[in-house]
This record gives sequence, C-alpha cells and structure tokens, in this order.
Amino acid sequence: MTPAAASPLAQMTSGVRFEWGLPGASVLADRAGALVVIDVLSFTTAVTIAVDRGSAVYPHRWPDPGVDAFAAAHDAVRAARRREITADHPWSLSPTHLLAGPPAARLVLPSPNGSTIAAAVTVGTVVAGSHRNATAVAHWLTSNHFGTPARPIAVIAAGEKWPAGELRPALEDLLGAGAIIEALNLAPALSPEAAAAAAAWQAQRHDIAEVLHRCSSGQQLAGAGYRSVVTVAAQHNAQDTVPGPRRRGLPIPVSDW
Repeated sequence: MTPAAASPLAQMTSGVRFEWGLPGASVLADRAGALVVIDVLSFTTAVTIAVDRGSAVYPHRWPDPGVDAFAAAHDAVRAARRREITADHPWSLSPTHLLAGPPAARLVLPSPNGSTIAAAVTVGTVVAGSHRNATAVAHWLTSNHFGTPARPIAVIAAGEKWPAGELRPALEDLLGAGAIIEALNLAPALSPEAAAAAAAWQAQRHDIAEVLHRCSSGQQLAGAGYRSVVTVAAQHNAQDTVPGPRRRGLPIPVSDW
C-alpha cells in the first residue's frame, strides 16, 4: 500500500493523526512516518504476546488462499482458527492460546482487520499497539522522534466488520488508539481526530476492563465462549513489548515483526 498523494483527508498539518481501517491507513501511511495498527480483539494483542514470548510474527491478509504457501515460504506455522487448535498445533489468533501454549519460532497471524492492514502497508514504520503495550509504544515512538508533520504518527483503529463486510468502528480499538495517543504527551501535535480518540480514552480509562467486556465486540466474544480473551486484552500496560518496526513491508525476525 502506498500513501494517497496530498489528500485533504490526510491530516497533513498534524504530527499525530487518527483514522479507521484499511482505507484510513491508505490515506495516512507516510514514507517518513510511523503507522500504529490497533486491533485489540485480537490481532495486535496476540502479536504483542507472541513477540514478547520470542516469536517472529508475520501479518497476512485474510481470507486468502495463499496464506499457507506464504507460511511455508517463511518456514512458519499459520495460526489456526480458535476452535481448530490441537495439541500439535496450539497456535491461534487468541491471546489466551498464545499465552498458554509453547511459543512458535515463526508464526503467521492472518486476520481480516489488523493483520490485513499491517500486511498492506509497505511504506514507513509499522508498529502493533494494544492496551497491553500502550505506554511502551508511545515511549518508543517519541524516543525515535516521531510525532511531527515531517515524521508523523498515524494511529489506525482497525475496527471490525458488519456481516456484509463493511467496516464497523469498534469501541475497543478507539480506546486502544486513544490510550496510545494520550501517552504520547504531544497534545499540540494532535489532529482533531486524534484528540477525539484521546478524549474517548480519558473518559473510559478507569473502567477499561468493564467497558471492554460490555462493548459489542466483548459481548460477541463472551457469547462465543472467549470471555478470557477480553480479560487479557483489557490488561492496560501489562507489557513493555513493542512489536516493530517493520520497514518497507519486510518482516524482521524475533523481537520485531
């Protein structure tokens, strides 16, 4: 994915920008900047856990019939669907599975939202953010001098999908984005969109576990038997792992992704 040229939607005058989904990432991706993908339930939470446990993680779009060939080409295992894990193949997109099972040396984590965005962005520096590593991501970005119009930070809330495939803005990703944006401590550099995400986080931060369990996506996961995924994803600043950078679309192994 290459950035859209001089789009009026690109928030060009701001050092910290915010948008939704793959279309938003396509507009805000910047060769000189950093793009933070937020997919709290579950891709970027899963990435943060897997990388912390020593895995090299490869994002890939989903659905895609070529994902198994991609995994084989990278000598990696592909995450299975949650209900398809076995003793011999215990890896899925579920953060709880990745915490409980042995780490894979090289792991492909396909998903229709966050992973699809991460795989598509081929310019700049791509980082995986979540509630679990929000402050660590913010500190990494500012210590590497991102956050100016010349080196912008684009925070992308992945969102979910409605049944027909349209983007469904998801509260958990808005709040995850806002947590990172607030932790940057770059208020004068925020676009109005980024400031609004930070304000949403400030309003909900003291009850974040309850909010994630009660929001639509949390209830959907609980109804499917995965309430523990929400519990793990809601653990704010539980890790200092920063999965990234991934430059020019090339995954870097082990501590990076």
